[in-house]
Amino acid sequence: MAKETITAEKAPAAVGPYVHAVKAGGFVFTSGQLGLDPETGTLPEGVAAQAEQAIRNIETVLAAAGLALSDVVKTTVFLADMKDFAVINEVYARYFADGAPARSCVQAAALPKGGLFEIEVVAALR
Repeated sequence: MAKETITAEKAPAAVGPYVHAVKAGGFVFTSGQLGLDPETGTLPEGVAAQAEQAIRNIETVLAAAGLALSDVVKTTVFLADMKDFAVINEVYARYFADGAPARSCVQAAALPKGGLFEIEVVAALR
């Protein structure tokens, strides 16, 4: 199976030895995106602001692969604190209002850079 690496110039740089996404087998698999500001590399205050930025970062990565949020079939959300579940659901619902994808949401012991929210997605190629 052939695979293609996707790099999104306008997304935050990876904070480890990985790529933004990989295209393979009719899908695009993204690496997790924190709510890092792509220009400053810093996290905004609060889980809602981090969720907003992380989803915008995912949009940027998908756009580099010629896709959009509407092509997403599965998401995995990582929270630093499950008490933030209702807050992130409000943010998430604005971006995935029509035809929401399948989703898993878990609490992680810790996220890179002290993040409060991280998201990865699988999108179907058109």
